Amino acid sequence: MTHALVIGGTRFIGRHTVEEFLAHDYDVTIFNRGNHDNPFADDERVDHVQGDRTDDMDLQTASLAAKPDVVVDCVAYKPAEVERAVEVFSDVDAYVYISSGDAYGREEIPKREGETPMRPCTPDQAEDDSGETYGNRKAEGDRVVFEAAESGVDAMSVRPCIVYGPHDYTERMDYWLNRVENYDRIVVPGDGQNVWHRAYVEDVASALRVVAEEGEAGEVYNVGDRRLVTLEEMLDLAADAMDTDVDVVHAGERELAVGGLDTSKFVLYRDYPHVLDTNKLASLGWESTSLETAMARTVEEHCESERDGAEYDPGREAEERVLGVLDTL
Repeated sequence: MTHALVIGGTRFIGRHTVEEFLAHDYDVTIFNRGNHDNPFADDERVDHVQGDRTDDMDLQTASLAAKPDVVVDCVAYKPAEVERAVEVFSDVDAYVYISSGDAYGREEIPKREGETPMRPCTPDQAEDDSGETYGNRKAEGDRVVFEAAESGVDAMSVRPCIVYGPHDYTERMDYWLNRVENYDRIVVPGDGQNVWHRAYVEDVASALRVVAEEGEAGEVYNVGDRRLVTLEEMLDLAADAMDTDVDVVHAGERELAVGGLDTSKFVLYRDYPHVLDTNKLASLGWESTSLETAMARTVEEHCESERDGAEYDPGREAEERVLGVLDTL
């Protein structure tokens, strides 16, 4: 394999995927609409084909222009998009679809490939654009991959959990990093011990390459940090990376209610643990970055950016009211 086509390739997972393949001596072509700044515009190693992946002719043009050995599909959000892709790229050595841990349809610890049931997907859900059906659509995309593999296409899936790291435009982690950066006391819902499995973005990128090179057609591979941390431990890692100290203050439902808050107001909080088994991916030779290194790189880029996660902010004044009540207990 020498040439990789990355569908997407400029924002977050796709950007790191391009860098991963370049670091392993691949020629790389990115295919996207050109709606976002291209960090590789001045990099002669990266070609750019502009087009809409939902347009069959544009997809075919990208295939003919790049003649890829590997295709990594970062922006397939509907099953029909995966169906078109596995047809157009039916002769490549590896088509790797980015699915999601949200494709799992049952709460259990851990969620395992081929064992934990997947979400169903109705025809209406398959065409929907809302966040409520995201997992359903990703699961159906996986089923398209499985069917394509049965027909001889070298197609496979990678399922990340919550992805974090440099250039994360979702700003989910940025909210908490902003809190650590600017406040001595941070309100954390519950007892701080909740677990929502996360995946460092560079590890997701390396997983995509490893699966392309070593994975089996028709298989799906979970990816996430090999060592999990609680929400409170995540904040401790961030504080260490910033060389600061924070006081994590736990607040239950009753205390949060004083500020008009509840646990749903806090991003990256989940009542029931979400954990993916990553042993199948590790068996291919994939390794994850240490949490300390991953957080240090994440913090460094966060501090250089203007992202603050403000859209997830439950309101500092509301938090101050909660802190005031807790101080009296």
